[in-house]
Amino acid sequence: MNIMDRTASHSIGQLQQALASGALTSESLVCAQLERIERFNGQLNAYVEAYPQRALGAAIAADRQRAAGINLGPLHGIPIAIKDLFEIDGKAITGGSLAQKPRISRLTATAVQRLERAGAIIMGKTHTVEFAFGGWGTNAVMGTPWNPWDADVHRAPGGSSSGSAVAVAGGLASAALGTDTGGSVRIPAGMCGLVGLKTTRGLISRHGLIELCPSLDSVGPITHTVEDAAWMLDALLGPDPLDPVSTKSPVFSAAAGLNLPVAGLRIWVLPQTERVHIAPGVLAAYDQGLEQLAALGMHLVEQPLPTSLEQCMRVAGGLMSAEGYASLGSLFERDDLRFDPHVQRRVLSGRAIDAAAYIHLHNQRRVARQAMDEAMSNVDACAFPTNAIGSVPLSQVDEYGTPLALLGRFANLLNLCSVALPVGFDEQRMPVSMQIVGRAFAETLVLRIAHAYQQVSDWHQLRPAGWDLSDRVVA
Repeated sequence: MNIMDRTASHSIGQLQQALASGALTSESLVCAQLERIERFNGQLNAYVEAYPQRALGAAIAADRQRAAGINLGPLHGIPIAIKDLFEIDGKAITGGSLAQKPRISRLTATAVQRLERAGAIIMGKTHTVEFAFGGWGTNAVMGTPWNPWDADVHRAPGGSSSGSAVAVAGGLASAALGTDTGGSVRIPAGMCGLVGLKTTRGLISRHGLIELCPSLDSVGPITHTVEDAAWMLDALLGPDPLDPVSTKSPVFSAAAGLNLPVAGLRIWVLPQTERVHIAPGVLAAYDQGLEQLAALGMHLVEQPLPTSLEQCMRVAGGLMSAEGYASLGSLFERDDLRFDPHVQRRVLSGRAIDAAAYIHLHNQRRVARQAMDEAMSNVDACAFPTNAIGSVPLSQVDEYGTPLALLGRFANLLNLCSVALPVGFDEQRMPVSMQIVGRAFAETLVLRIAHAYQQVSDWHQLRPAGWDLSDRVVA
């Protein structure tokens, strides 16, 4: 692997050191990633569309600013991919669907604007499950991205932010923006050996986002390291009058608190009754992760969940179907258009949820949130697996099964924040992830715990093999 090929997969922290020393320019970094996109996106299928001219122009401008002594912060000159649910003025947006002709956006989402103001370079739009309604990462109409951790077998990347995770894991972007309604940032980050941050609903503006379930939708980054995620969060968070949910969003610096002590924190671990749903290889890596948290001085606490993960999954799934049908039902009812059949089934299931049933779902949610608030009164955070299983070949994907929803949806339903981070591999040598879960707006705490873990582990430093440009020279 040549130097630039390796650099394309560096963390933001590594890249900023190289940029500051003059060993690297943003232009050369963008060129390296564009070369990888040209060579590998045909197989990886991470991008719907890349923006080479836009990205190169922004990179040249970033280099000139840096030469003039202007530093916009950690994201300055860093290439970032955007999930194709966010509006970018003048660019096509599909939402992962070909049911209608791609629409040209006439505005730019607040989250994208904030990344660009922080100096980030937008590389293009990444694939998503159709309208973000699915956890496997599959898309029957636009193609399923390829999990880079197996170069020979097409395995599930996790979803719905599938292309965003594949772009980062494959060295086609340095970080990416995704959304999380029931695990859609954490699931693909976990399956692709990355960090994924599910933020508290409303912490990051959703203005300019195609939403699936406004009651649960949140925005979050996918990165190589926890530190990178904290830097992205700092650029993204804050009130936005264009998003009523985020008008009172708090302002803080997650990155500033990463190195505060973690010894003495009380960590709620997955109860024995819930472990029966988790694959053995995942449990083995998860338990080793817990041992490392204990070695850092944290106290592991086991206590029952006030509402089972399965019950949380069902209630959240009902809300997703009900609100998804409210916004998309008239489209998915048409029989003259092509849809992903599994997404269509999920959307149309909301047709049976009437007003009384919808209100009942929200009542169940309120009770579950109150119970969880009380249950967390004697702990600081939770440490649960991110996914119940590792990535499987597409031929083994069961679209009617919900193993990836079990550990994803509860955080959205209960309005918690969560950061997923790699902690090992399963028997198939696929990444295993653990999520640190905290109360609403406790991002600084969960990131601090996850960062402490990454200071004494190296899982986040590993990269998938088989994607070196030097090994795939085309004559």
